[in-house]
Formats: sequence, C-alpha cells, structure tokens
Amino acid sequence: MRITCGIDWSEKHHDVAFMNADAVIVARARISDDLAGFRRLMELLAEYAGEEGPTSVEIAIETDKGLLVAALAAAGFTLFPINPRAVARYRERHGQAGGKSDPGDAAVLADVLRTDRHQHRPLPADSTLARGIKATARQHQEAIWARQQTVNRLRSLLREYYPAALTAFPVLTQRTALAVLRAAPDPRSAAKLTPGRMEALLRRAGRRIDAGLPQRLSTQLRQQQLRQPEEVEHAFGVAVAGLVDVIKAMSGAIDALEEELADLFARHEQAAIITSMPGLGTVLGARILGELGDDEQRFTDVAGLRGFAGTAPITRASGKMKIVSARYIRNQRLADACHWWAFAAITKSRGARAHYDQRRATGDSHNAALRNLANKMLAKLWHCLRNGVPYTEAIAWPRPFEEETPTAA
Repeated sequence: MRITCGIDWSEKHHDVAFMNADAVIVARARISDDLAGFRRLMELLAEYAGEEGPTSVEIAIETDKGLLVAALAAAGFTLFPINPRAVARYRERHGQAGGKSDPGDAAVLADVLRTDRHQHRPLPADSTLARGIKATARQHQEAIWARQQTVNRLRSLLREYYPAALTAFPVLTQRTALAVLRAAPDPRSAAKLTPGRMEALLRRAGRRIDAGLPQRLSTQLRQQQLRQPEEVEHAFGVAVAGLVDVIKAMSGAIDALEEELADLFARHEQAAIITSMPGLGTVLGARILGELGDDEQRFTDVAGLRGFAGTAPITRASGKMKIVSARYIRNQRLADACHWWAFAAITKSRGARAHYDQRRATGDSHNAALRNLANKMLAKLWHCLRNGVPYTEAIAWPRPFEEETPTAA
C-alpha cells in the first residue's frame, strides 16, 4: 500500500506523519534535528515502506534547505518542498476553526502528497556543482547587500558631522575613500592632511595620482563647514573608523566569493552557453544557473521557467473583469538577476534594444519593458540550453527590427 510522509520542519525538532492510501495515519513521531533524528527517521521509513524499500516513500516538507533535506536527497528519496502558505490554504479546505499544530501540519503535508501530488514539483535533482554555484552565488549577493547596508550607515554617519568627506568621496566603497577616511575619520584629523600626506595615502591605496588630485582632495576635506562639539566629533570618528574596517573586510570577502564563483561556474558545462547570451557574464550567469539548476526535468516547457522567474504576467479573470499584471510570487533572486540581465542586454544586442524600444513606444514603463525583454531572453536561453547551442543574434532576432510590430507577452 502506498505510503506518504509529511515532515513539519522546525529548528530543533521535526514532527513526522505517515499516511496510507486510505488517509489513515499509520505512525507519528517527533525527531531531533541532528544525526540521531535522521537515523530515527530512516528506521521509520524502512518500517512503513513495505517491500518496495524506504526510498519508495515520497516525502513532503516545508523547506528546500537544510541538512535534513540534503541528507534525504543524498539517500535517494523524492522530496516535495511545499510552501507553508500552500499548507495553510490546504488546511483550511477541511476546517475553518483555525486550529493548528506541528503534528497536524505533518499530517496535512502527507495528505497533500496523497491527493495532490501531481500539482507539486519534486526537489530538483541538480548536480553537486550546480548546488555549489547556487550556494556561492547567493552568499556573494548576500555579502554585497550586507556591505551596502554598512555603507549606507557610514554615509548617514558622515552626514551628521563630516559632510566634506562625502563631497570628496561620493563612492564610499572605493579603496581610496576607505584609506583616507581611516587616516582622517573626523574634521580635526582631516585638517592635518596636507597634499603631501594625501598623496602618500593615495599611493598606498593603489590610486593613480592625477595632476592636482592630492591638492583637490586635501582642500575639499579641510574646507570650512558646520562642526559638532569636539567630543561628539571624536565619538563619531571612532565609529567611522570601525565601519571603514568592517567595509574593508566585507570587500575582501566579496572578492574571495567572486573568485570562487568564477572558478565553479567555469567548470560547469552550461557556462559557455549561458555567457554566450548578450548581457550575461560570470556573476549574473552564475546567479541564473544557480537558481535554475541543471536538472533537465525541472521545467518541461518555457512557460514554467518564465513563471518561476516572474517575467511572465499573471491573469486574474472573473466574470467581466480581467486584469493582467506583473507576477510577484516568484523566485526573487532569479527575478533580480533577469532584471539586470535585460538591462545589460539592451547595450549588447541590437535585437534586444529594438524590442525594448518597441515596448517603451507602446507605453510600457522602463521596468515593464525590461521585464518583457527578460521574458523573451529566457525563452532564448531555454532553447539554447535544451539544444546545446550557443546564442546567435541573427537566429534569436531573425526579422528586420524595423518591420517588427509590438505584441503583448
């Protein structure tokens, strides 16, 4: 008899439920989130799987991340990551009182697979290299976001007491800016930065010394401005020096992650095809590969890929009402990568530029036109990956651009 398993995920423990084809719960358990808990789960799977073996039991779980998911996938189980929001909606199908419990959610997950398995996608069977690219690309992006938050904090702090620094260095992530701010984190220390000292700092930061640059920067930092009391300036200066050190460390980590990302991406067989697309280099290409994965069975048609990326519009129709709008339930990281891909493509591809201009001419906003272009580019990427061929401009955009007429996508 077919058995399905539902696992309600939590940080410290997981509730497990096994359900047979007649919707009867045959077993419940709570396992710990460690090796002992995994062993206990394996024992239960072996006990209730029957003659077909433990891996014949399909498992529904509320996440696609974590050690438990990785261990189950490595052991050969078919996992179905179910969004917690979908679980909540499914629970409401059978009761409106609003009751909820972790063991109850485990049973709901098992029942989802029993009745609606065909409506859900299994965890993609991506290669370990693709998963490594995904992990590195995500951490690289997270590091960039974290650094930007720190830079924003630094900018806000400088505005409080040292606006001359922002005039001299509008881009605070540059090595020159960080080196000078570390040496002169407040107006009092900036007053001691002669052009000679400024030139020495610039050379240590690796900056090319243009004629008059040290004098100009020194003058900008030492210009008259409104001042905070000395004690306040000193306190702010200590904080700025600390933030500069943090940003330097973050930049080093970003560089290391980017180097690792480039190495992993270059080893993947799809890298050459992906980077043949206009606007895709190592970083954006690796982000797209990481989010799409390399499981050929994941997307059976381009519509599924477009929906996953959020580039395809969504239609809401009821009676005489029909609304076509942007899709916001999507893979946000992939959507972000596709946005910047389309933005870069309009400067690299004549066909992409013509399509973008046509969408703008029909009244699309900049972002809407980019989203529509990304929708087109994804279809071309899907075709290239499916057929193992690189991008060719003349094939991708075969018609004369001046004869194309705008169409809704």
